[in-house]
Parts: sequence; C-alpha cells; structure tokens
Amino acid sequence: MQIDWTHFTPWASLAGGVTIGLAAAALVLLAGRTLGVSGIFYGALTARGHEFAWRGAFLLGLLVAPTVLTLFSTPTPPNIDMSWTQAAVVGLLVGFGTRLGSGCTSGHGICGLSRLSPRSFVATPTFMFAGFVTVYIARHLAG
Repeated sequence: MQIDWTHFTPWASLAGGVTIGLAAAALVLLAGRTLGVSGIFYGALTARGHEFAWRGAFLLGLLVAPTVLTLFSTPTPPNIDMSWTQAAVVGLLVGFGTRLGSGCTSGHGICGLSRLSPRSFVATPTFMFAGFVTVYIARHLAG
C-alpha cells in the first residue's frame, strides 16, 4: 500500500477532527443535545420555535462553512464519477440506513462512542464494515 502524498493532509484532518469534537462537546454541554447530523436534520423538519432555530442554524452552518473556506483557499474540486440519478439513489439509501440504524456516523461515531453507548459500539463498526464492502465492490468487482 502506498500513500497518495498529494492528498495526504494530516494537519487539516487533525484540525477538522478537533473542531468536530469541540462542536460536539459544546452542543452537549451547552444545549444538552447530541451532535448527529441526521437527527438534527430530521428534527428540523418538524420542529418549531427555538427548537427549529438551533437546528436550522446548525444546518445552515454546514452549508456556509465550505463557502467561507473558498474565500481563504482554493479547494480541489471533487471528482464524482456517477450520474445525478445514482447520487439520488445513494442519498436515499444513506437516509434509509440512518433511520434504520437510529442515527448516522456522526451521532454514533463521535457522540455515542464518547458516551460509551452500547448501541453505538455496534453501529459504528457496522457502518465502517458496510463502507469497506461497498468500496471493494464498487472498485474491484463492479469496475
């Protein structure tokens, strides 16, 4: 195995991880809420008042942050090798999986594991295994 040094970004990755960890800690300490993007999104669909305000602000931040980043750097555009139809199907499957798994990777992997949740200790390796299998099938078996 070789490292792709042009895309190896340990410092940026570390900074991102620390930022996500601080955001998760701040949300649980200040608001008593768990940082799980799928749960925050799902809750925003039915929330009202203050409940919608913090969820909406969080989701808006997910959209605004990359836009602000482009003001200070020139990110490499992603190479997405699939059609819009395939992307829509994949998105629906991910949404179904997060509902089936009672949360997403951020909720289980970041917050659930740090709270020693037994459900998250099962869900997180399951997510990872499914990802490994999917990549293997997509890259090696399906072409």
